[in-house]
Amino acid sequence: MARRYDCSDVVDRKHGLREAASAVRRGDLVVLPTDTVYGIGADAFSTGSVADLLAAKGRGRGMPSPVLIGSPTTLHGIVTDFSEKAWELVDAFWPGALTLVARHQPSLTWDLGETRGTVAVRMPLHPIALELLKDVGPMAVTSANLTGHAPPQDCDGAQRMLGDSVAVYLDGGPTPDTVPSSIVDVTGRVPVLLRAGAVSEEELRKVVPDLETSH
Repeated sequence: MARRYDCSDVVDRKHGLREAASAVRRGDLVVLPTDTVYGIGADAFSTGSVADLLAAKGRGRGMPSPVLIGSPTTLHGIVTDFSEKAWELVDAFWPGALTLVARHQPSLTWDLGETRGTVAVRMPLHPIALELLKDVGPMAVTSANLTGHAPPQDCDGAQRMLGDSVAVYLDGGPTPDTVPSSIVDVTGRVPVLLRAGAVSEEELRKVVPDLETSH
């Protein structure tokens, strides 16, 4: 039976974050608010948990899960060949609605799906998400919806779709934004905008003027 916690209540929030952290460490799934939409998350380093996450969404391995982190310093342990331009994007837009696709450390024993050696990573601008991430470490997190349905902006929408496939729901109220994160590929010499989202192309170009767009 899924448990749900009202994070607008100080006591419930504290209990909820503790229960969510325990659930992640056990290998269970949790739903959490972010600065874009609600996400469904699991321990990024638990192969079984990530497989359960993809199954809960009805999503194949061909669409691997992004990873959320609680601090930019975490990047040092999970990515490699991270360029100066990539760090400039981190400095300008993290925490926030910018996802960076980077090469992950070849030594990492995770399985996020068919990633071809890359990881889509983001530090969200949401206090509940950040508190959980700082406690449990990197999490595989993707939008908390069934594949083919719109990503939910509140906990009710997530729970209607995902039900008891999730152990803990953290209800942080409606998310502040309806637009998904922008995605920039920083695996090459020149950053490439893969998806325009909450951070506009114009804003990105102020930091990396040579930004290319994918066609």
